[in-house]
Amino acid sequence: MAMIKSRKHAQTRFNQHMSAALAAMLLPVAAQAADAVPTEADAQAKPQTMQEVQVNGSRENDFKAERAASAKYTEKLVDTAQTLTVIKKELIEQQGATTLTEALRNTPGVGAFFLGENGSTNTGDAIYMRGFDASGSIYVDGVRDVGSVARDTFNIEQIDVLKGPAGTDNGRSSPTGSINLVTKQPQLENAYQASVTGGSGKQKRGTADINTVIDADSGTAFRLNVLDQDSGNPARDVVKNKRWAIAPSLAYGLNSPTRVYLDLLHVKQNNIPDGGVLTIGLPGYTSPDTTRPFLTNARPVDPKNFYGSTLDHDDVKADMVTLKIEHDFAGGAKLVNTSRYGKTTENYLLTSFMATAANLVTPNVNDPSTWTMKRTNLTFKDQVNEIVANQTTLTADITSGAVKHTLVGGIEFTNEKQTNYTWAATGGTALPPTSIYNPNPNAAVNVTYARNGATGNGSTNTESIYLFDTAKIGDKWIINGGVRVDHYNTTYNAVTVQAAVTAPAPQVIPVGTLLGSSIESGDTLVNGKLSVAYKPTADSSVYGLVASSKSPPGGTTFTLSSAANSAANPNYDPQTTTNYEVGTKWDLLQQKLSFTAAAFRTEVKNEIEVDPTNPAVYYQNGKKRVQGIELGVTGEILPKWLVSAGYTHQSTSVESGKVVTANGENQLSYTPKQAFTLWTSYTLPFGLQLGGGARFSDKLLRGTDGAIGTPAYADSYWVFDAMAAYPINKNIDLRLNVYNLGDKDYVQAINKSGYRYTPGAPRSASLTANFKF
Repeated sequence: MAMIKSRKHAQTRFNQHMSAALAAMLLPVAAQAADAVPTEADAQAKPQTMQEVQVNGSRENDFKAERAASAKYTEKLVDTAQTLTVIKKELIEQQGATTLTEALRNTPGVGAFFLGENGSTNTGDAIYMRGFDASGSIYVDGVRDVGSVARDTFNIEQIDVLKGPAGTDNGRSSPTGSINLVTKQPQLENAYQASVTGGSGKQKRGTADINTVIDADSGTAFRLNVLDQDSGNPARDVVKNKRWAIAPSLAYGLNSPTRVYLDLLHVKQNNIPDGGVLTIGLPGYTSPDTTRPFLTNARPVDPKNFYGSTLDHDDVKADMVTLKIEHDFAGGAKLVNTSRYGKTTENYLLTSFMATAANLVTPNVNDPSTWTMKRTNLTFKDQVNEIVANQTTLTADITSGAVKHTLVGGIEFTNEKQTNYTWAATGGTALPPTSIYNPNPNAAVNVTYARNGATGNGSTNTESIYLFDTAKIGDKWIINGGVRVDHYNTTYNAVTVQAAVTAPAPQVIPVGTLLGSSIESGDTLVNGKLSVAYKPTADSSVYGLVASSKSPPGGTTFTLSSAANSAANPNYDPQTTTNYEVGTKWDLLQQKLSFTAAAFRTEVKNEIEVDPTNPAVYYQNGKKRVQGIELGVTGEILPKWLVSAGYTHQSTSVESGKVVTANGENQLSYTPKQAFTLWTSYTLPFGLQLGGGARFSDKLLRGTDGAIGTPAYADSYWVFDAMAAYPINKNIDLRLNVYNLGDKDYVQAINKSGYRYTPGAPRSASLTANFKF
């Protein structure tokens, strides 16, 4: 983990390396001079040849990381046999990225492409990765982060993105990867940083990062990160991102074998959510009503339109406390114990819509200003997530003959809970229709709503044990194997509201009667991984990998169901994933630049499919496949010239089961065939830093749900950004970021039915002042 650098008190890395080199070269001379005063015999002796001293070292730059943060990855990235991208905070800061989804643009093919089901909209970080939803596989310092909230980068040191099954590393997880956010920790130096940002969309944001040494002798330090933001959205009217957060952390024993870290986090968000805009007029749109063909050629709506109401809100509160204890044993072993309690609450209401034929009203065919849309959906979310976790990991080196083993073993105990309260309108669900082309978000709304008594309570207890062995055979071969065993038990209790029905006997269940049900599921999951790497040189590797993961019913939703067509039915087997990968990694230019290339195939089995001859019968014979290549370059090309780039080409298919895309293509939805990302910057001799980036996403195929007339896909797009930064003095620098230089109109995400989409941000800019002391 990179430390905070204080320009006032700390040496530069160059000076540190030069000081070390000079000391190493002068040490033999000083020792020889101190042995004795030269004698005449010494003077007549033959001259002595000084022993050669070599000083070897590498310099980590602002973009290239040497290692992932997890203790389960004991080797450098160049020797880690799996696609693993590390996004450092320096890269995030250059781009002005403030959220996790923005930071993840630095790894190709990963993003928030899916807007939601029908009238609903996803909340939080709805991340898709290699064909599957990865939003349930987000971790903070190795512990699962629960709750569908939007995560900020203000307290993030780096982001580790693992692609491919992570079942051996994390237990139940997404079939195609995981994301680990590494938080900032106290360091033994005084450093004070702050930033203030203003920009398009009424953006206002301030952060501070304060690190202070309390007692150097005992290794005690304190670090405080704070955030305050009140911003609009340059792409959207009314939408608001308002949040504040505080993250204090205390460390003890930083200069001793035993170190203790205590971290707190409190986040408060009061947002106005984005329900998207109508897809009418986009490529692929046709009239949903055969009697009104003129809708096919209707013009697109203004992407800034807001179709919600004054009711809309997204209020989030998140609290987290983490205690981590590390101990280094005399023999080189290391023990780490992490305890975590986290709680996230979200209260959300969105006036969502479905632009069906029944909801589109066009009284005057020739006057689109008279066209309106009925809004029949109020989407509620009242959810509480809690987690209690304890992890213990022991790392030790053992040498057996010519083989050196690095063993990592651990145990984990986790309890995760999720409670959902159901809300409903109490004064009728009729919202006033809104204009299609000129919606008025401030129109009066006479709707009241409240909890109706229905709830869903899910709880999962997991006990895990794992062991990894990295065996180095000489200096050419590295074999890594791991196995993890998870025993889980999930309990789901549901209370539903039963409407009035007539029973066979003259008995009527009253309106509003609450009926309860309880379902349990438990099993033991075993996952493994095995890789072999050959090192052509000290700074390169060629590898092959096979790894697995499993996701049991209700594994990420904490919800169980008795429905035959639900993957959450406890009678079904876990979804199983196997990943095969071959690749190569090279550290070039004296370890300053990293190049990676990988070919992969991921197969997901046990998907639920309906019997084509009997719609009441379901089988677990569904199978999906994702395969492709991924390339990456990260680091320093020349002094002061940094680059981070990635490209992926993905071929996806349903190998067994029905096609899942709306247009009938045998591909997976919300997965671009090709994706490219680039960011580069260069610092001129007088201090001016210039940078820029490009992003490409291939077209996105949406899912299928029977919607009529809506676009089956979102077009591909290129977006270009630019940056310029200049140090006013040693304490202050300014950074200007300009996004979407070409003012490209594009679809960032589309929902399953295709009625709604999220517009990409138009040309916009932000100016940031950074203060360092």
